Amino acid sequence: MITVRVPATSANLGPGFDCMGMALDLWNTFELHRVPGEPVISVESHGEGADILPTGGNNLIAQTMRGELYRINFEKPGLIGPDIYKNQGYRITCHNNIPCASGMGSSSTAVLAGLIFANALAYGSVNLDAVIERATALEGHGDNVAPALYGGLILISYNGASVVAERVQLPPWKVVVCVPAYNFLTIQARAAVPKTLSRADAVLNIGRVMLVAEALRNGDDNLLTRAMDDRIHEPYRIPLIPGAADVKKAALEQGSVAVCLSGAGPGILAFARENHERIGQAMQAAYEHAGLSARYWVLDASPAGADITIGM
Repeated sequence: MITVRVPATSANLGPGFDCMGMALDLWNTFELHRVPGEPVISVESHGEGADILPTGGNNLIAQTMRGELYRINFEKPGLIGPDIYKNQGYRITCHNNIPCASGMGSSSTAVLAGLIFANALAYGSVNLDAVIERATALEGHGDNVAPALYGGLILISYNGASVVAERVQLPPWKVVVCVPAYNFLTIQARAAVPKTLSRADAVLNIGRVMLVAEALRNGDDNLLTRAMDDRIHEPYRIPLIPGAADVKKAALEQGSVAVCLSGAGPGILAFARENHERIGQAMQAAYEHAGLSARYWVLDASPAGADITIGM
């Protein structure tokens, strides 16, 4: 059995569009079991998304694993035995604590699990740097997969060919993430972002993302409050999520240090030093006032990333 445990993430982080993300202490665990004589991949899920996630080869983990095995076999013929494809089946068991389609990186945990399973089967070990290259290429950006793999706060840049990722050491941070029951599709979130930016907006975001990274690294609440501003994605996505603007306002009124979308949304993340439950309740109430049920989590930033155990 191969076991992979992967944390939730919050990407984008205000001005850090596609280039900054943070791991959170909420985990999905995936197990890969051999099933001899059944040349298929089946998936069973428990917890979050168990009633909606695919159970066959179209599951994202299975798709990613199978695609990576074929890629490795194509590039290095003979490395992978024929039993991978012909006489050997696999069952993937998922224990999910991260809500689906929430802006907390659930799909990134699936992509990483698929890549890690494939690499473990092909090589007997996992090279994390190779995994992050592949994961970033598949995602098109690495601000979710990189913190999920390495933990902590990650700054990442991808030019379509190579990845530069830097892990930033963090002091303890605790956040509140509030997620509404609202189907905000990734394709919809992406389409909302304009294809071109003014020079002024681009310059502002470059400066702010450096300041946010510095504020998080140093635990500087005042700097984080002043720097958490974005001109690239939040102004275009927030209006598409009912109640989101009021949720941000409610969190700030209850004492949050800074508030931003979690990933592309619809979840919203609030940094705070105290009164986390009160902040979460206020955020939840604001969503409910807009007609959406919502849940919230109080989470620590996770210094740890993916944990891998290879037992086959």
